[in-house]
Amino acid sequence: MNTFLENGVVRSVCPFDCPDTCGLHVTLQDGRVTNVTGDPDHPVTRGAICNKVRQLPDRVHHPERLLYPMRRTGPKGSLQFERISWDEAYDEITRRMTSIMDEYGAEAILPYSFYGNMGVLNAEGMDRRFFHRLGASKLDRTICNAAGSKGYSYTMGGSIGIDPEETVHTKLFLIWGANLVSTNMHQTMLATEARKNGARIIHIDVHRNRTSTWADEFILLRPGSDGALALGMMHILIRDGYVNESFIQHHTVGYDELKLEAAKYPPSVAAELTGIPVEKIEELARAYGTTTPSFIRIGNGLQHHDNGGMIVRTIACLPALTGQWAEIGGSAMKGNSWYARINNAAIEREDLLPDPDVRTVNMNQLGDALTALEPAVRMLFVYNSNPAIVAPDQRKVREGLMREDLYTVVHDLFLTDTGKYADIVLPATAHLENLDLYSSYWHHYVQLSKPIKPPAGESQSNFTLFKELALRMGFEPELFDLSEEDMIRIALDSKHNPLLKDITFEALVAHDWMKAGDGTRYPKMDDLPTPSGKIELYSEAMRGAGLPPVATYTPLVEPEHYPFLLTTGPNHSYINSTFANQPKLQKLEKRPTLHMHADDAGKLELADGERVLVRNDRGELQLTLKVGGDVLPGVLVTQGLWWDDDTEGRSAVNALTPQRLADMGGGATFFSNRVEVVKLPVAEVK
Repeated sequence: MNTFLENGVVRSVCPFDCPDTCGLHVTLQDGRVTNVTGDPDHPVTRGAICNKVRQLPDRVHHPERLLYPMRRTGPKGSLQFERISWDEAYDEITRRMTSIMDEYGAEAILPYSFYGNMGVLNAEGMDRRFFHRLGASKLDRTICNAAGSKGYSYTMGGSIGIDPEETVHTKLFLIWGANLVSTNMHQTMLATEARKNGARIIHIDVHRNRTSTWADEFILLRPGSDGALALGMMHILIRDGYVNESFIQHHTVGYDELKLEAAKYPPSVAAELTGIPVEKIEELARAYGTTTPSFIRIGNGLQHHDNGGMIVRTIACLPALTGQWAEIGGSAMKGNSWYARINNAAIEREDLLPDPDVRTVNMNQLGDALTALEPAVRMLFVYNSNPAIVAPDQRKVREGLMREDLYTVVHDLFLTDTGKYADIVLPATAHLENLDLYSSYWHHYVQLSKPIKPPAGESQSNFTLFKELALRMGFEPELFDLSEEDMIRIALDSKHNPLLKDITFEALVAHDWMKAGDGTRYPKMDDLPTPSGKIELYSEAMRGAGLPPVATYTPLVEPEHYPFLLTTGPNHSYINSTFANQPKLQKLEKRPTLHMHADDAGKLELADGERVLVRNDRGELQLTLKVGGDVLPGVLVTQGLWWDDDTEGRSAVNALTPQRLADMGGGATFFSNRVEVVKLPVAEVK
């Protein structure tokens, strides 16, 4: 497994937080990665990958990669570090952990991570097991998909959609709240194939972007109003007899209750709430009600609102009304992780927690956790994430990171903005240097990624880091002195998930990828993992949680009284803050921009290309204005998470975003964010 090829082409897997989880072909020359392309034999990738991942050679061999452990020698944020050995780093970290546990208890230690690397072992394996055994505070990892996943689950019972390969048969695609061209390119490939066979593609979003241009039609709506549009469509479907009564009777519960709710949203009401003309809502509902099969790809962005969970819950009810789940190429999808789900309980071992009721910190509220939580967090251990850029309410986050009584460890490939505040910085391996297991939250393939080159410098994987820390803390060798192969075998236990039958470590070594499932079409409408076993248009579980039991429209909280609603979506060249330090991709993105409607710009006497100040009570930053009709009046959009750069006047947009939690799942509310825009005097423009 560790015999590296100096020259030639080898297979790998894309590790980044993206639904496509592509199969890769990696070219090596004299042991260096020189080219990365899509694996032409992979059933979903089919030889095509995004431009971001084609730049992997520059990331793996980046001149600023961390190559050895470092200890802070000057004030926090001063970038004064000295080189130390791994033994020194391990000794200092374990000594600090022991001291903090003795004085304050283990809950004073907080891990902070997400999916900078989606590999099972390096994202949610040995690390979780270590912190559970330690008894540290738990982290509620809800920054991305929590609200929408919870809302969808109330309807369907889990992260369940159809096999995306089936969507080549779709005749109507509704791409709802997703910039798929930039964030799920292989779904656009499948949709393009369907379009050649007569499919119509409609994009629904708050911002005209690359997907809008690629689609056949674009519908622009107000942020947070998606639930009202879905209910308006339901009203028309019911009014005009487009519902599939037989499917509803046999495969759903709660139709009568939903019917009463939808009656409150005639097209005139939906139009007022969404900003979409009545005739456009009528046309959309008619197309959806008369086209079979139809498919709704529910995006990530629309759940990042105060009402994000209910938005997704509501949209997820639409395919049941027209019986699309019974059609090849019909249905909806928010995520698809149910199919290739691994045995997380066995690898993470939450049962090792000394105190099962240890406190949980929501990762969206890191700012409050570091500045106001009692008892205080005394050690922060960051890996697979860059919270100084990605966490909301950035001023509070950085205020917390500056605390002298907070000991911070950061494990990363680069000295990120978070690393600048660290007491210990540890060099992480790139995924091409690890053995790991990957599954997708969109397609159904499980993949093995083998190490194809030695670790750069003295870098170590997350798996090795937490294994070594555990053994130095004196934890049980039978639990922690494992190999990567051992943990992969545990993860693939098919008793936990019968759809993994025949997918073993040995089989993946031989085949590189294998598809979960037994050849049967899923989901089975008579055996859904909901309490009733059916699609729940009325959810008793929601009622028990204090939520409306049927899909409804709930307006945004909007506690701030600033004139503009700011949405902060992804750009084309970065994945959150990943890739934002690569010059080629920076050049493509140029600089952060702010999309504003021409009417708003005229009222404020602002011009296209002008540098403006965007601010609210949490913070401020400068952006370059792009004036036009890509957003509705009163709405602003900026894309991408940019690393700080004082010379360019760049700072991250999360200086503005709130720590409020969404209506479900503890999700983020990045997009329910109000700001004002101010004209800058020439002297203040950076």
